[in-house]
Amino acid sequence: MLPRSQCACAAASGCPRSPGRPLPSASVSPGTSGAFPKGRLVKKKMKILLLKDPNDSDSGQDPYIQELGSCGFEATLIPVLSFEFLSLQNFSEKLSHPEAYGGLIFTSPRAVEAMELCLERDNKVEVWKKSLKEKWHVKPVYVVGQATASLVRKIGLATEGEKSGNGEKLAEYICSREKPTTLPLLFPCGTLKGEALPKMLKQKGIPLESITVYQKIQHPGIQDSLKNYFSSQGVPASITFFSPSGLTHGLSYIQELSGDSFDQIKFAAIGPTTARAMVGAGIPVSCTAERPCPRDLAAGLRKVLQPEGLSSYRAA
Repeated sequence: MLPRSQCACAAASGCPRSPGRPLPSASVSPGTSGAFPKGRLVKKKMKILLLKDPNDSDSGQDPYIQELGSCGFEATLIPVLSFEFLSLQNFSEKLSHPEAYGGLIFTSPRAVEAMELCLERDNKVEVWKKSLKEKWHVKPVYVVGQATASLVRKIGLATEGEKSGNGEKLAEYICSREKPTTLPLLFPCGTLKGEALPKMLKQKGIPLESITVYQKIQHPGIQDSLKNYFSSQGVPASITFFSPSGLTHGLSYIQELSGDSFDQIKFAAIGPTTARAMVGAGIPVSCTAERPCPRDLAAGLRKVLQPEGLSSYRAA
């Protein structure tokens, strides 16, 4: 078992999840304060809290922060989850035998990180570049979402199905492309993987070999980070959950910190699985992103918050 804080990026680039570092948060810079011409009305930026890890884009800023900032929101990221990697030796052995598989399936960025760790820990980077990459490259690599697809492409593999918003839709895509074969698709996943994808592939006779390579745990700094946010920023207009696990580990703190203002918060889900978990927890879902990407989440939040935002002005 490998703690998430010991990931390869920690030593290379000062990973924000490395030991001893404060819990990272990223936010759109607040609007410039200062003197305004008398009588001028200035629109206040609505605060959005995103319960997720920061992901760097080409510009160095999280793409969700970028997109929401361009829509006039002031967004902040707070990681809710940490991760431990599992069975990496077993996964590494499977990656060394591409001839045994018909392709790969990745439904989360964490599974791709597990693959990267296997290559780096077992000194297989050169072997990957010289032979393994090409052998896997001729096989389909199915993924959910642009974030996962981006990581897969960085290790040199082409992707299919990234426009699928969840595992069920990816399964439909795979079934439209694959035929029953003797070679299984290799599916590295987490302990809480959904059952829709394995079930649908089994019904279609498409063999699948799952291997659990990570598990989600509560981020050790989540309580302090949320306390600091609510004490300095107040209750946000909206909070977005990015996974059922994030809901499990973050909801009780949010309920406590928001107090009587809890019912005023507009809650959003990154996808239908998270939305169902929110409904099950008794949380009203104001919007669900059509796809798990910054643009679709921003579009949903604009529809929910814009009517309120139109009247959010103050006189300077």
